[in-house]
Amino acid sequence: MNPAILTDITKCIGCRECVAACKVVNDTQADSPRRWSLDDGLSSDNWTSIVEREGEFVRKQCRHCLEPACVSACPVAALHVTEIGTVVYDSDKCLGCRYCMMACAYGIPRYDWDKAVPYVRKCILCHDRLMDGQQPACTEVCPTQATIFGNRDELIAEAKKRIAADPDKYDNHVWGEHEVGGTRILYLVPKNFDLSFMTYGQKLGEKALPQVTAPAMHAVPFAFLGMGGLMAGVHWIVKRRIELSKTDQDASKEEGGEHEQGA
Repeated sequence: MNPAILTDITKCIGCRECVAACKVVNDTQADSPRRWSLDDGLSSDNWTSIVEREGEFVRKQCRHCLEPACVSACPVAALHVTEIGTVVYDSDKCLGCRYCMMACAYGIPRYDWDKAVPYVRKCILCHDRLMDGQQPACTEVCPTQATIFGNRDELIAEAKKRIAADPDKYDNHVWGEHEVGGTRILYLVPKNFDLSFMTYGQKLGEKALPQVTAPAMHAVPFAFLGMGGLMAGVHWIVKRRIELSKTDQDASKEEGGEHEQGA
């Protein structure tokens, strides 16, 4: 299996059926707008969204990179790539460090700020549905087939076929084919359409981001060990001071008792 989604922006009518289906399948709550999420509609409860740019509707979701930066940045493997290529999240392992949020060039992972025990939340490409032989809920409900599911290689071929058939309509580029090493979410955009807002103005090369961030991330385990050693040292000092204080108090009580008996 080599799952992927091709989103053809020229076909999207902005109905947001994909957004609704995603919320139903993943049982997420009604979203409360946040100052930091108003620009794209994503949140811990909205794993996909529709944003309007230049008169076009663009669907935003996790790209499921072939070599995901979020996975390489996670020090405890809470985010990992499955056997079929989807990037999923294990809340039982998460430390809440949010390194994945900083590593993602697309700004996808969101933090569940409203929960007492917050988690990182994002699209998991309906992994369970794929394992059951179904397609993602979002592509299943799209009324115009603006977003379709299939084999990645076949979807890339389909995208190039559409470009060749109507070069005046489409930009001659399949977004996600090579960016940051390739992604499973692919885009076709209208001629001269600027998709850079999806990366907050960053120009992404073809080199996978883990190759870029590897030197910094190799230092993370040592930073954790160093911090752990520091905290252990502080704990020992505090504990030792408490013990000494208690010993001094006990000695004072004994001296006070001896004085009373002598009197």
